[in-house]
Amino acid sequence: MIQLIVGEKGKGKTKVLLDKANTEVKNAHGSIVYLDKSAKHMYELNNKVRLIDVSGFDLQSSGEFLGFIYGIISQDHDLEQMYLDSFLKISASDEATVNELLEKLVQIGEKFHVTFVISISVNAAAISENLKENIIAEL
Repeated sequence: MIQLIVGEKGKGKTKVLLDKANTEVKNAHGSIVYLDKSAKHMYELNNKVRLIDVSGFDLQSSGEFLGFIYGIISQDHDLEQMYLDSFLKISASDEATVNELLEKLVQIGEKFHVTFVISISVNAAAISENLKENIIAEL
């Protein structure tokens, strides 16, 4: 399953994502991972949330990004939720390819029982119709 937080850059999506991660960790039965483009938000996250700074892995394509996601899932069988901030940047994708990548994450989430909560700098209009029901916040 995926949940989307959409809106233009600088509208406060990261704050919503951080608050959601910190709230959910209190009730989580498995582990939670937070992927970001830097370690800047390390001290804003609950220490039970694992922060991964994706910039250190030099991902060049959305295919490499998906491989990275599979690697995280394969190493943590208790993984319950993944929070993905600055999605276009960390996934090496753009508005033209983002819907295809989101559809793939839906499939991965269903197969491995992981919920992806994604902050993405696009307007809701850029999200395909079949994914619009997954929008939980529009800023």
